[in-house]
Amino acid sequence: MESKKLTVILGCTATGKTNVAVNLANKINGEVISADSRQVYKGMDVGTGKDLSEFTVDGNEIPHHLIDIVAAGSEYNVYEYQKDFLTAYEGIQKRKTNAILCGGTGMYLEAVLKGYRMLEIPDNVELRKSLESKSDEELLAELKSLKELHNTTDSIERHRLIRSIEISAYQKDNEKLINDYPKIDATIFGINYERDIIKERITSRLKHRLKNEGMIEEVEGLIAAGVDPERLKFYGLEYKLITQFLLKEIDRPAMFNQLNIAIHQFSKRQATWFRKMERNGFNINWIDGAMPLEEKVAFIKEQM
Repeated sequence: MESKKLTVILGCTATGKTNVAVNLANKINGEVISADSRQVYKGMDVGTGKDLSEFTVDGNEIPHHLIDIVAAGSEYNVYEYQKDFLTAYEGIQKRKTNAILCGGTGMYLEAVLKGYRMLEIPDNVELRKSLESKSDEELLAELKSLKELHNTTDSIERHRLIRSIEISAYQKDNEKLINDYPKIDATIFGINYERDIIKERITSRLKHRLKNEGMIEEVEGLIAAGVDPERLKFYGLEYKLITQFLLKEIDRPAMFNQLNIAIHQFSKRQATWFRKMERNGFNINWIDGAMPLEEKVAFIKEQM
């Protein structure tokens, strides 16, 4: 399919990537598509860093997509994200504006950048029944007939071996569908700070959100509106630990300390994911986060 252009701005949490993206959009007649797995939920604003006031620059409202698109408490996954991204992206193409993908959810970023459609593989009951009578050796041979094995992780456990056959068979039968996803010609930029500075920014931001932005009250309001507390815990980080605090499962000092540690750990996992992307062939142009905002935007414009 025809290659299409996209500017990507990624980074760990608390690196200010959204601010860079919206200011770039203001300069180049752009629209921002979020790549954040929790900003899709309505009412989950403070805890996800969904500061919509950032999308107004010099009096201009910057169009944004894939924020506030599903109800809090519902489920949303990478398959739905890939479909919703494509709808937003094609709309931007038709308007002849510039698409900027911005976020830190590595799985969502790669769902767009890898260039093939991710499919939610349904269970195949009939296939599973036909495989149950086969030996592990026969199952492994069948899997090898469907795909090239680069490692043996799928063959360690019998149920994983059967599931891998199920997935591979479905992908083989739906190869045309998988490969119909448009190839995106992406230029990727990453906002980076020294680890010690990111840690300071995370802790400072957390204190501010708790004291000044009503993050606890936000979670309280979601529960009062009928969102299941267990579902909020499922969303992790702020929503998990603040919910535990509100349910009196932990006290406030424990909530803050555990949350601070959890966000630092989350940031490290993001950094690890981005390094893996680079090892897998994605070229990320890293920008020093300490650089003034205008210089960051100018640098990205020059490289586009």
